[in-house]
Amino acid sequence: MPGLPALCLRPRDLRRGAVLTLLFAVSVGTAAATGCWGSDGVGGASAAVLADAGPAGGGPAAGTADREAVARAAAEAVAEGKSGKKAAQEVVSRSGDRWGTVYDQGEYAAFAEDLDGRWTGVGLWTGRRGDGRIEVDRVQPDSPAARAGLRAGDRLLSVDGREVTGLPVAEVVALLRGEAGTPVVLGVGRDGAALTETVRRAELHADPVTVRRLAGGITVIKVASFTRGSGERVKEALREAPPGGGVMLDLRGNPGGLVAEAVTAASAFLDGGLVATYDVRGSERALYAAPGGDTGRPLVALVDGGTMSAAELVTGALQDRGRAVTVGTRTFGKGSVQMPTPLPGGAVAELTVGTYRTPAGRSIDGGGITPDLAAGDGAEERARKVLGGLGAGS
Repeated sequence: MPGLPALCLRPRDLRRGAVLTLLFAVSVGTAAATGCWGSDGVGGASAAVLADAGPAGGGPAAGTADREAVARAAAEAVAEGKSGKKAAQEVVSRSGDRWGTVYDQGEYAAFAEDLDGRWTGVGLWTGRRGDGRIEVDRVQPDSPAARAGLRAGDRLLSVDGREVTGLPVAEVVALLRGEAGTPVVLGVGRDGAALTETVRRAELHADPVTVRRLAGGITVIKVASFTRGSGERVKEALREAPPGGGVMLDLRGNPGGLVAEAVTAASAFLDGGLVATYDVRGSERALYAAPGGDTGRPLVALVDGGTMSAAELVTGALQDRGRAVTVGTRTFGKGSVQMPTPLPGGAVAELTVGTYRTPAGRSIDGGGITPDLAAGDGAEERARKVLGGLGAGS
C-alpha cells in the first residue's frame, strides 16, 4: 500500500524527486495470467505512495526495464515526431518487467484521482486476457454501464468506434473516461452477438469501507480498496463494534491502493511493531504500525485470489504476528515496488525496483499468502465458527 505521505502522486510531484510507488497493474484470474485489470473508476490503474527516495540512481533490478534505456527510447521517438509513450512501452514490454507500464499525463493523473474514490466514467471494471481480449469483470452498481444492461463476462470490442482488443487496459480506461454528461458508444460482444450501447459518462464514487453486523455481536468490516481515508474508516468501525464481539476483516477482492492507508488499517489491530519490509535496489526499509491498536478482540481476515498488493501487506502482517486467523483462498501475489520515471514528451514509466516482505520475511510477490484455513464459497460461515472458537460474543 517509510516516511509515508498520505497523498497520491501526480505528474507535477515528480519535480520533487523520485517517489516510490507500489503499483497494482493486475493479471485477471491467476498470478500466472498475462494481461492486466483495471477500471474507468477506483480500483483500476492506481498507485500507492511509499516513500520519498531522493534522486533516482542505480542499475535496473532483476526482471525490470533499464530506466535509462526507456527514457532514451522516448527521447528519440519524440525527436522524430513519434510517440514517446509508445516507444517507451516497447522497451518495457521486451524487458520482462511484469508490472512495468507507461502512462501519458492524462492516464497518470486519472489513476491518482482514483485514490480519492471519485471519478468520471461509465462504471466498468475490465481485464485483458492472454489473447488480448478486453472483458468486463465487474460493473459498478447504479452506474451508466449498469443502467445500460452491461454485465460481467461481456467482451468490450470498441469504444467510440476504436477497436480495443490488444490495447493496454490503461488506454481502454482513458477511452472510457471523459467529461460528465458526454456520450460514449460501446461495442460489446455477448454470447456470440455484437451489441452497441450508447451511455453517458457520470461522476461516480465508491465507498471503500462498509460495515454490517451479524448475530452474536460479530462485525464485518469490508475493505474494497485502500483509497484515501479508508484506514481511519477501519479504525472507526472497530471503535463502534460491540464490546466483546469478534471482527471479520473482509479483504476479498481488494486490489490494493495506498500503502499508507493499509498501514493505518493494520494499526487498528496492532500495538505498534512491524507491518512489512521492502527493498529498493538492495536498500531495505520498514513499515511500522502505530501504537494503541485493539490487540484483544477476536479477528478473522477473509482473503481470496482477488486480495492483492496493499491488501496482501495487511494480511501478511496480521497472519505473521498471530493477530488474525486468515480464512479463504490463496491471495494474488503482487508484492513488487515500482518507481515512476518522467519521460520526454510528458509520459511516465512505472518500473519495478524491488519487493516487499511480511514481518516473518516471506516474499509475497508471485506466490501470494496461503490462508490458515482454506475455504471457498463458505468462507464467511467458517469464519463465524472460528470466531466462536476464539470466544467472540462470549
